[in-house]
Order: sequence, then C-alpha cells, then structure tokens
Amino acid sequence: MKLNYDVVCCVTKTFVPSDVKILDAKTKEQLCFLDKVDPRSTIRDIKSLFHKAYPRWYPARQALMLDAKEKSLRDEEVLQNLPVGTTATMYFTDLGPQLGWTVVFLAECIGPLLIYLLFYFRVPYIYSHNYAFTSSPHPVVRIAFACHTFHYVKRLIETIFVHRFSHGTMPLRTIVRNCVYYWGFSAWLAYYINHPLYTPPSYGELQINYALVIFVMCELGNFSIHLTLNNLKGEGSRSRRFPEPTKNPFTWLFIFVSCPNYSYELGAWVGFSIMTQCLPVAFYTLLGFIQMTIWAKGKHRAYSREFKDYPTLRMAIIPLIL
Repeated sequence: MKLNYDVVCCVTKTFVPSDVKILDAKTKEQLCFLDKVDPRSTIRDIKSLFHKAYPRWYPARQALMLDAKEKSLRDEEVLQNLPVGTTATMYFTDLGPQLGWTVVFLAECIGPLLIYLLFYFRVPYIYSHNYAFTSSPHPVVRIAFACHTFHYVKRLIETIFVHRFSHGTMPLRTIVRNCVYYWGFSAWLAYYINHPLYTPPSYGELQINYALVIFVMCELGNFSIHLTLNNLKGEGSRSRRFPEPTKNPFTWLFIFVSCPNYSYELGAWVGFSIMTQCLPVAFYTLLGFIQMTIWAKGKHRAYSREFKDYPTLRMAIIPLIL
C-alpha cells in the first residue's frame, strides 16, 4: 500500500506557477510583470518572455539579477532553484547592442592581419616613396611577418572550429575597444619592424632562431590547451570538472598552472619580442601579460571555489610564482 501511495503522490505532484517582477536596475521602476511562470523555466525562458513585452531588448542584450549590485544570472539557471519566493523580483540592465562572436573575432583578427600586410609590403604614404613596395633585406622581417600571420590565422581557426563560448554575443562597445587595441598595436609594431631603418637583433641568427623555437612551441602549446578545454566542455555540465593534463606533453603545464593557455600566449609574445628586438612589441607583451594575469587569477579563484579537491600546487599563470 505504501508503494501505491508514493506512486500516486508522484503522479499528482504539481508545480505552483510563480510570478516574476522585473525592475530597472538603476531607477527601480517596474518594467514588466510576468504572472503564472512555470517554476521550471530557465533565465533564458524568462528573457524570452521579457523580450515579447519589449522587442528592442532581445535576450542577448538583457542582464537579469536578483540584486541590482550582484552578478547577472546565467541563462541556464532554473527559477525554482533560485532563492526567491512565489514572486521573484529581478533587476534588468541593458547590455547594449550585441554582435555574435564570429563577427567579433573576424574583426579582431582579420584587422591585424591586413594592417600588418600594409606595412610589410611598404605601401605608399607609410614610409618614403623611395621604399614603396620594396622588401626588407633582413630575413628576420620576413620571419616576423610569417609568425604574426600564423598567430592570427590560428586564432581565426580556433574561433571557428575549437572555441565554445559561454556567451554567444559581445557588446558592440567592447568590440570597438578591442579592435582599437588590437589594430592599433598591430600598426605600431608593424611600423617599426618593417621600417627601412629597422636594425636586426644584436645576436643575429642565434637570437632569431632560439626566439623562433620559443614562439612555435608556445603557439603549439596554446593550441593544445584550447583543444583540451574544448573537449572538457564537450562532456557537458553533468560531468563538470577542472582541466587536467592529458597524454599530450603540452598539457602537462596544467600540473603547475590553472590557465596554461595564457602562459603559452605570453611565451609566444616573449619569443616574438626577443626575435624582433622591438620595443613596441615588448610593451604590447607587457600589457598582454597584465590583462591575462587578471583573467587567469579570476579563473584560478573560480576553480578553487568550485572544486574542493583542486590541486594546491597550481598557480594562476606562471608556475610556482604567480
């Protein structure tokens, strides 16, 4: 009899509809009231309902929070699992116009590729007309061009075939800022490396060859880490775990750091700086190191909070140091 009673209870179990009140995060003015929302709805579902009331705020533009000062809720979070009552109050922030990640990386990567070409082939009005469409006599200039091109082509390939993004879009204002950064630095370092008066590295071929090995090894390592992270995400949220080394030797850096993709990225640009012996490249590498360190530390803290058995030996980006 008890078994039959339990079966009846499971069959007759119902989900009480919830109400969702959406307020403007700045003014606290009520924007929308959604009644009788299925408590099994995700934040993505709620954004779609909100979009019907305000068509101009499509889901990718919306950020919904339980408190105006808290982090935005993830799209996959379920309403009934949130710390809310029968009426959930959420705060809305407009993230602004959005563009898809494919467009983002096309803009960020194709720009530096084309800009570098202009300087490499010395098109008129960049340098003296005496040097228009002439090639540099220094082999390192051609090697640097090949390395720079390879780096951004690799990024494009990874974007299309490897990366999995938790967010499908990026704010337009962020894209503009990123393009100014990547395009501007690409022009700056390309101007000096391809300049007619460019001076080759002090230690000649020895310096160039060693730096080239560093660059190529780090680029391969970076690609290997991205493949590993892609495979980890492909296993789904139910088997969520932190990344670990695989049989690929390049992934063994996971033993010491949480974000070896940033470690290898930094190493590649250090190699490029040594190869070209160019101050703008070194400055670009320094800024990249600062930004990647911020990202790596954030990821390292997230791993440490989420996984109780997370390896204590790991640092964020530089083994045993940082």
